[in-house]
Amino acid sequence: MGYAIAEAAIEAGHDVTLISGPVSLRPPDNVSLIPIRTSDEMYDAVQHAVRSCDALAALSLDLIPTRDILASIGNQDHSFMIVGFAAETENLGANAKKKLLEKNCDVIVANNVSSSDYGMESAENEVTIFFRNGETKQICRAPKKNIARELVKIISNIREKCLTKKT
Repeated sequence: MGYAIAEAAIEAGHDVTLISGPVSLRPPDNVSLIPIRTSDEMYDAVQHAVRSCDALAALSLDLIPTRDILASIGNQDHSFMIVGFAAETENLGANAKKKLLEKNCDVIVANNVSSSDYGMESAENEVTIFFRNGETKQICRAPKKNIARELVKIISNIREKCLTKKT
């Protein structure tokens, strides 16, 4: 999903830095790729990259306990928008809302990964977007590229509204 979002953001005219561990995917053209292998490298790369970003989209998987990169960014003073991702197997809404608040995100994009039909190992996905103001938006099952394009539009619109309010 991260690669699909990077590609959609590039298609929408944005500059993209993609921080990625080893995968079998080819990075999109015109992306600034920062390859990492460990969670410590990921932590350091994200801490450096946020200094010059307008929006941060961080995928979060609960595997082996490591430093919580998303929470570390959300708890800092920042001028960029934070979009977190929650891969859930149960209680999608409750868990996503909890992460939204605990990690101080502006938006959480949650998907149910308990099905093998879509999500992690599929070209398709289905997500629910939870916003800090309590609103939600469902994006029904579709190719990840389509979902990524919709997410980029939503993130861009929110960012524009934030900038408009500040001026």
